[in-house]
Amino acid sequence: MTAAPTKPFLRALAGETQTRPPFWLMRQAGRYLPEYREVRAQAGGFLDLCLKPALGCEVTLQPLRRYGMDAAILFSDILLVPHALGQSVGFAEGEGPRLAAIRDMNGLRALDFDGLHRRAEPVYETVRRIRENLDKDFPTTALIGFAGSPWTVACYMVEGQGSKEYMHVKQWAFSDPEGFGQLIDLLVRATVEYISAQIKAGAEAVQLFDSWAGALPVDGFHQWVIKPTRAIVDALRARHPGVPIIGFPRQAGLNLEAYVRETGVDGVSLDPGVPAAWASETLKGVTLQGNLDPVLLLTGGAAMRRGVTELLEAMSGRPFIFNLGHGILKETPPEHVAELTRLLRG
Repeated sequence: MTAAPTKPFLRALAGETQTRPPFWLMRQAGRYLPEYREVRAQAGGFLDLCLKPALGCEVTLQPLRRYGMDAAILFSDILLVPHALGQSVGFAEGEGPRLAAIRDMNGLRALDFDGLHRRAEPVYETVRRIRENLDKDFPTTALIGFAGSPWTVACYMVEGQGSKEYMHVKQWAFSDPEGFGQLIDLLVRATVEYISAQIKAGAEAVQLFDSWAGALPVDGFHQWVIKPTRAIVDALRARHPGVPIIGFPRQAGLNLEAYVRETGVDGVSLDPGVPAAWASETLKGVTLQGNLDPVLLLTGGAAMRRGVTELLEAMSGRPFIFNLGHGILKETPPEHVAELTRLLRG
């Protein structure tokens, strides 16, 4: 019999309603912090920062030293899975990621599943170092591992960069669902292996980021978001029973109901467009996470305080983890995060 969790973040994911909800913030380790910018300058490229365990551990711990969040999330990037599969991945300063686009079966066959763990080993070492530091200095803080969900990762792999139209990936998915399905199946297998290794290294919960889930129509959402997520959840549950899984299908809208019902996630993270009261009333049997607009944190003051109060009221009486609806904006003053922390600590 597994003992009940004691860390507030894990208690929330186990379905417990707490007087003070635990909190962490997406992109809490990032460019808004001057100490992060110093480490980032030392690292060279962004991918180098993700693949240097000492530096990745340091930037993960930085926001905890300032604010004492209830969870730390591994500092990494969702494109480490394509990198681990052998796809060329780079980050151009000020331009975002650039990948050698895969748009047919020849590109798919060039990927190297067998080399995944070798290429991803620095990420696992980062997890081990973070967990060691948390156990020593932040014993009530949980460690979150993560990966991108197959649909969102496929978007980058096929488009070769970020996109507004998702033209190439949707064309492939719509015109050749069997061929595109082989890419999704590969990403399901790779994601299970990648997250499982993070759990073995010390991650206590995991989050699946499906940032471009909202780009799909209903049928596509079920095929390329819900089904792969369910496959990952089932595989991870079989290997690591008791490790909670959070899904973040950004801009899923009304598809959230089916996502919660059919994927089996323990928690669902909400983007700012989801009405908190609707989610609290409608999405049952799952812990909700979110969803303060990051611009309210950027703005601070009365507007932020009002948004926090309204969100806490909407989520009272149910399992809840306070977070943003997306990542902290780089222009956010650290003092605003400090004020938010005071509000949440009471």
